Formats: sequence, structure tokens, C-alpha cells
Amino acid sequence: MTDFDVIIIGGGAAGLMCAGEAHKRGRSVLLLDHSIKVGEKIRISGGGRANFTNLHMTAANYLSHNPRFCVSALKRYDQHDFIELIERYAIAYHEREHGQLFCDGSATQIIEMLLEECRGVRIQTETSVLGVSKDENVFTVSTNRGPMTSDAVVIATGGPSIPKMGSSDFAYTVAKSFGLNVVEPRPGLVPLTFDFEILEKLDGLAGVSLDATVKLGKVTFQEALLFTHRGLSGPVILQISSYWRAGDTLTVNLLPDTNVFDHLSQAKTSQPKKDVRTVLAHILPKSLATKMTDWTGCNGRLCETSDKALRKLSDHINAWQITPNGSEGLRTAEVMVGGVDTIELSSKTMEVNAVPGLYFIGEGVDVTGHLGGFNFQWAWASAQACGRVV
Repeated sequence: MTDFDVIIIGGGAAGLMCAGEAHKRGRSVLLLDHSIKVGEKIRISGGGRANFTNLHMTAANYLSHNPRFCVSALKRYDQHDFIELIERYAIAYHEREHGQLFCDGSATQIIEMLLEECRGVRIQTETSVLGVSKDENVFTVSTNRGPMTSDAVVIATGGPSIPKMGSSDFAYTVAKSFGLNVVEPRPGLVPLTFDFEILEKLDGLAGVSLDATVKLGKVTFQEALLFTHRGLSGPVILQISSYWRAGDTLTVNLLPDTNVFDHLSQAKTSQPKKDVRTVLAHILPKSLATKMTDWTGCNGRLCETSDKALRKLSDHINAWQITPNGSEGLRTAEVMVGGVDTIELSSKTMEVNAVPGLYFIGEGVDVTGHLGGFNFQWAWASAQACGRVV
């Protein structure tokens, strides 16, 4: 006899959801977490209001070496299923831009809901898991409180993003200990940084924000862009960062709804004595207009400025080519891109093909959502897929 039918390691969004679902099926469930409280990443998410899903969720909102892997789980438990759960608990919510849904009140309402769903589950916090092993059909989970056995183990510990919350690479370590492949993880949804030379040219722009389009290969996003002391941030940069790799050059359009060359050419005819910088400051933040004209050396009067010079300036605004030197890394990354290779898992159950009874769910798997509630939806969906069978 084992101590439990299922041991779930990780008390975040995926772990709590899976525990509740498994318990409803009559399984004896132990949920372990190293923190004092469960659901800490939920608590701080969305500025404390939890962007818990997105109305426009599709498989196209996810990155993976196998883009089709997430389809099964997301179809069987989609955004409307989670919204139904939220409404059953009378949690008020609202929609923001791009279909993002947030609690009207605190994100702790989501945690309380999940804990209510887990009523009957044994939850043990402040427990460090030292390792997981399997002997024939029995799993042993070694902890600082002694060993515990089960018929099945679910790894729901996420990735090492936001280490101040106690996150780690535990999921990857367990996967490798069982001989599973791990797609090299890297920070995602993270601000990008520039070298000193570029930062010097952008000095004084920290805090300036505007709507922009950022393109990398065939991937394009249009949302708010924010200049920082280290480089660029804002939703549009966080989105593209999940696709960006060292050495990649981004194409940034700082005025996606304006053809800057046409605008300046018309002004050259109608207001020839105006300075280029002055005209540009009517369509760009003044400080940014100044930096861009200085950068390209195009800051005289329109009538004294050649079309070639205006074209150079315009291209620098409508198609700014910029190569970040890195990102702000795990410290501020909202997620990790990569993780346990989906080739190792069943897309229907999240079970390891070669190790019956071992499951990986949530962020630890090589499925990463866009910004806007998509990663929470993957947590709910993968947890449900697992909880219904574990």
C-alpha cells in the first residue's frame, strides 16, 4: 500500500487545479509546496488582480517545439470553462484590452476558490522535495519531512522565473533524472536590454511610452512600448521577447499608423521654415522626437533638409532596426520558454510516455503562452487533462 494515490508537487495554479480535480474522482491526494502559503504567483499576478484567462485564446497564442501539443488540453478545457468556474463562485471580473480578464477585486479570490475546490486534499506547505524515484509501480518522494509514497506523481512546480517567489528548475531536474529531454529554457515575457552605446543615444527617454509595432521574422505584435533605463519594455516588447534569441535584430515601428516620410514631405511643402524636430514632436513625444533627429543628424529646418535625410529619419522611426544585447533575465521574466519536451508526454493526459504514473503540467512543460492570461489558461487546461485521469 502507498501513502497516497497521488502526490502533486507544486501549489501554484496548475497544482491546485489538478489536486481539486483528482480529489473529486475519489483519489487520495497530497499537495506539497515549499512556501508558507500556496498560490503566491497567483497572488501577485496582474497587479494583484490576476489576469486569469483571455477571451480570444487559441492554440496560436502558444510557443512550443510542437505547436500542436497544447491543442487537445485547451479544447477540452477552454477559457469559457474557467469563466464558468469563476462565475459559480460569484467572483466579479472585467475585460480589458485584447480580451484579457481580471478580477474586480483581489487575486486572492482565485486562490480561495481553488482551495475550496481542493477541500479534502491534504495540503502540506513548508516542505522541500529532495527527489522523486520509482521502484516498480511505486513512487517515493523524498522530502525534508521524510519519504512519502504514491501510485502517481504530478510535477507542477513551474519554471525558475521570478526567483524571489521561490521558483526553481526542479521540474527540469526531475525530468532529467528520469532520462527525459528538456528543451533548453530561457526567460520569456521579459524586458530587453541594450549596450552602452545605444543607451547613451536613448539617455533621458526612460518612462516614455507609446503604441508601437515590433517585428521579428514572421512574428509581429502591436501594443504599448516603454523606454527604460536598461532598454525597452512594455507589453509589445514582453510579447516579442519570448521569440527573441541573442543576436536577433528587431524592427520597431514607433508610429505604426503614420507614414513619417509622407507627413514630413507634406510639412516641407506647407511649413518649410519649421524645424524637422518641431514637426516631428507633433506626432511623437517631444523627447523622443529630439533623440531620433539627433541620432540621424536630421534636425534643421525642413526647407534645408534633403528628402534623402528625411527618408533616413523616417526609416529610423517607421522601421527602426535594433539589436538588443540581452534581457533582464529570470529576475523579471514572467515565464520560461522551453521546458520538458512535449515529445515525452501524452497531449491528452500529460503523462510521461516512458514512465507510467509520472506527469508534468503547467509552466514546466515546453508550452509558453503570450502575455494576457494565456499562461494561466494553459495551467488550468493542462491540470484538468491530468486531474481527470491521474
